Amino acid sequence: MSGRELALQVSRRLREQGFQALFVGGCVRDLVLGREPADFDVATDATPDQVLALFPNSLAVGAQFGVVVVVDGEHRVEVATFRSDVGYSDGRHPDRVAYARSAQEDVQRRDFTINGLLMNPESGEILDYVGGRADLKTCLIRAIGEPSRRFAEDKLRMLRAVRFAARFGYAIEAGTFAAIHDHAAEVPRISAERMREELTKLLTEGAARRGFELLDETGLLEQVLPEVSRMKGVEQPPQFHPEGDVWIHTRMMLEMLPAGCSPTLAWGALFHDVGKPPTFVPESVTGSRIRFDGHVEVGARMAEEICRRLRFSNEDTDQVVALVSNHLRFKDVPQMRPATLKRFVRLPRFAEHLELHRLDCLSSHRNLGTHDFVRRFLEETPEEQVRPARLITGDDLLELGLTPGPRFAEILKAVEDAQLDSQLTSKGEAMEWVRRHFVEHSLGSGKS
Repeated sequence: MSGRELALQVSRRLREQGFQALFVGGCVRDLVLGREPADFDVATDATPDQVLALFPNSLAVGAQFGVVVVVDGEHRVEVATFRSDVGYSDGRHPDRVAYARSAQEDVQRRDFTINGLLMNPESGEILDYVGGRADLKTCLIRAIGEPSRRFAEDKLRMLRAVRFAARFGYAIEAGTFAAIHDHAAEVPRISAERMREELTKLLTEGAARRGFELLDETGLLEQVLPEVSRMKGVEQPPQFHPEGDVWIHTRMMLEMLPAGCSPTLAWGALFHDVGKPPTFVPESVTGSRIRFDGHVEVGARMAEEICRRLRFSNEDTDQVVALVSNHLRFKDVPQMRPATLKRFVRLPRFAEHLELHRLDCLSSHRNLGTHDFVRRFLEETPEEQVRPARLITGDDLLELGLTPGPRFAEILKAVEDAQLDSQLTSKGEAMEWVRRHFVEHSLGSGKS
């Protein structure tokens, strides 16, 4: 059963019991635009208790706000009771939910006109009480009713306006834009998790550049990611970055992120040069060219701080920081020892590192020499040479009479480096190599 089939089934069951049931929100918007919706929402005059009685296996995750989730396998349909919310003291949740009598009253509380459309699931008739169809035709993101009130109800709507405008290539209606600008300073009240999720969607829906330009134009960027905002006007040495300043370079990279790209790659692209503004030294000081000494290390620390602030998982934080930490290593690839190169390409999710480097090159000097070098190396080098089985273990070191301790890791790494450099190919060679380089040396120095 598809998501649409589940939504039709839910709607029919509600109607059979005498309730109203209409598709609502983004699914109707997408159907009007000729797109297949990712999910379906149903609006009804049935109360949450009545919905739960009809669908006993559903989830009462938002029942206090009039929302029940009907689940069938991997598909979920949100069923929301017609309501008119009363007050939003916390800038997200209604202080009190009053159930409404009609769909027309219900849509007045929703965010934007293009998301306020309703559809009769049986006939396909579109019900438009907010002017959403006209705004779809003229490509406008417009708040329903008074924009300032909509944004006071939920601060996240300001970020959503930017995301929808970027994703669809729409403009933000003047009154809605002005209200976002006026209330931008309130956006930090959004929880870190909700802000991260919305920004991640903005980065991965195929319109990241336009999205971040709109964040900047509305005044939201300085509030949500001041570290990124500080990239503006930070000049770079033209011999390496003919495209312009750090902000231009970063936006060019964002423009090349496709819809559905890895979130950590997208955040890595956004943050890869975040350490440049605080390390900028002009050529008038250096006497040669603009420099950003230590910007990788500074940027990695800043990226980690931002990821912690936005409550990223530890795994995603580690990957974003690794992308920032390693993005300059590609320039040294042609001179790397085989062991160093093999360890480099063994980094977790190395494909993201390689893609970040490609985007970085295409957004500056456009020389893909090192990218192609690494790509060929990966294509031509067997996996067993990049990740060979270990020749010896700690037990073998004990057999050689070495004393366990931190030095074991150092010795095993040295053996693996020699193996990756093709100097050692068997356990016997490795044991003799250790005996010669470590055991005899230890005996000669009186250590064991």
